[in-house]
Amino acid sequence: MTGLVYDPTSPRWRDDPYPVYRRLRDEAPVHWSDTARMFCVSRHEDVQRVLNDPDTFSSRAMFTIIMNRGEEGMPPLRWDALRAMARITWASRATPFAFLRGRQLIASDGAVHTGMRNVVNRGFTPRRVQAWAPRVRQIVHECLARLRGGGDFDVVRDLAVPLPVTVIAEMLGIESQRRGDFKRWSDTIIHYTTGSGRADPFARPLIDATVEFTRCLRTTARARREAPTDDLVSVLVGTQDGEQGVSDCEILMFVNLLLVAGNETTTNLIGNATNALLDHPSELARVAADASRVPALVEEALRWDAPVQVVFRTATRDTELRGVRIPAGAWVAPLIGSANRDERRFPDPDRFDVSRDVQGHLGFGFGKHFCLGASLARLEATVALEALAPELLRRRRSEARVERVDSFLVRGPRRLLLAPAA
Repeated sequence: MTGLVYDPTSPRWRDDPYPVYRRLRDEAPVHWSDTARMFCVSRHEDVQRVLNDPDTFSSRAMFTIIMNRGEEGMPPLRWDALRAMARITWASRATPFAFLRGRQLIASDGAVHTGMRNVVNRGFTPRRVQAWAPRVRQIVHECLARLRGGGDFDVVRDLAVPLPVTVIAEMLGIESQRRGDFKRWSDTIIHYTTGSGRADPFARPLIDATVEFTRCLRTTARARREAPTDDLVSVLVGTQDGEQGVSDCEILMFVNLLLVAGNETTTNLIGNATNALLDHPSELARVAADASRVPALVEEALRWDAPVQVVFRTATRDTELRGVRIPAGAWVAPLIGSANRDERRFPDPDRFDVSRDVQGHLGFGFGKHFCLGASLARLEATVALEALAPELLRRRRSEARVERVDSFLVRGPRRLLLAPAA
């Protein structure tokens, strides 16, 4: 469509992508992006179709585009690349080829994905997730002590970050002093793979973080193989019902996914929900007066301002969508953030309404790659917002403009400073 330019990896629309999403849905629901070299799919029905058809739309693109910057196989051999690979190889005791061949939950399909997911699912059974509820409440109570004491409070720094980071670290059995490192590693990965640092794929901070992270997880995995406990790493390295456990290399890739998908998604879900409540005082009043509305608030926040805005797929064969031919090998970008605002599915979609029927939202994806940690994220966000909502009645944002996380993949506030209401 003449005049419509869009690139899902560009920061141009970061502050408010929803107007351009509407244009895409109306004018070019399957839009070819010249700069990103991919087809952008924006309507709910079409996004759902792409996510639910892994035979035609492979998840391999999640690795190719995000982690390997559009390269299939090894990146071009340059001195900085060789130096980085040598450091990572030494730290992990695994060659770069092992990472390329290893099973990756977010970037595999078919039997490989099913086998990997069956192993990883053991750590996220309903019983295991529900067992974390008392600890989640304790962490939230500790995080909100500063707010209740009247001090300055950043919802992101003081609640939305420490809650999921602490839970994930404890799930993995990582010592408490490394929890700050988890957040630093997560921020570094996001910045250099989906943010402005993407132009420098072998930057020293990224390689340093990768080496530190690799050494930490390799040490933990070896210890759990020798002496298993009840933590998630022990679950991953073990075998059950004849299934193969997960290799050290695959554990590194899965925990890397947890750092981004589990940590950042929950952080941004809490941040986006809080931001929406502050922008909609009538909805805040309803939730603060009735805690039973909080689960519905979480679902509406996932729909209204999705913490993950886009995923990527590769067409495995020639296909067609909305009359647009998509050739085999082409990249496809299902725009989750747009699908969740599609007026064809959700009436008056730009209105934030905690009583809305949000059945069918794609905030946690759809199909075989539906978010593995969705139940844990819902638990953490529900407990956090139940405690936070009444406090927000006495607070306001300290900054007029909400600065967003530097990423084309995840969406959330970098900080959310609160001051006493006037």
